Amino acid sequence: MDTYLSGTGKEQEFTAVYEMYVDDIYRLCFSFMKNHMDAEDAVQETFLKYYYSEKHFNTEQHLKAWLIVTASNYCKDLLKQAFRKQKNLDDFREIAGEDEQHIDEMMEMVMNLPEKYKTIVYLYYYEGYNSREIARLLHKPDSTIRTYLQKARKILKQEISEERSR
Repeated sequence: MDTYLSGTGKEQEFTAVYEMYVDDIYRLCFSFMKNHMDAEDAVQETFLKYYYSEKHFNTEQHLKAWLIVTASNYCKDLLKQAFRKQKNLDDFREIAGEDEQHIDEMMEMVMNLPEKYKTIVYLYYYEGYNSREIARLLHKPDSTIRTYLQKARKILKQEISEERSR
């Protein structure tokens, strides 16, 4: 996005950005929130922050990265609230079933990863960012990102082998 336009131009630009990225941001928010309503609220808040922000993005990739980090941070903040900590995966399955949302087993395993791994795995495998790009987005050393990916893979591999042995 080169520049912001005033009035109708800004609204047209916002609409174009929203349509381009809403599905990606929704998937990310759903992976954190584990239910349709909270994910939609998080998407709405993310795009409201974008709409009212004064930020200028040089590239669409920079804009997408900003949206992803903003959505992730918003979801993490919500999850820190005490009432959210009482939710469990069974609640998620019930809500997802009601909305007829189908989530594959691997995505379910990714959603169950500890928070510090979940975002990194999502960005790496679902959004296609490399470890260096993720390190810049999350303001962490590249070596930390690679370590987190390695540990997340180990956890996922363990879960897969346990799943197969059942």
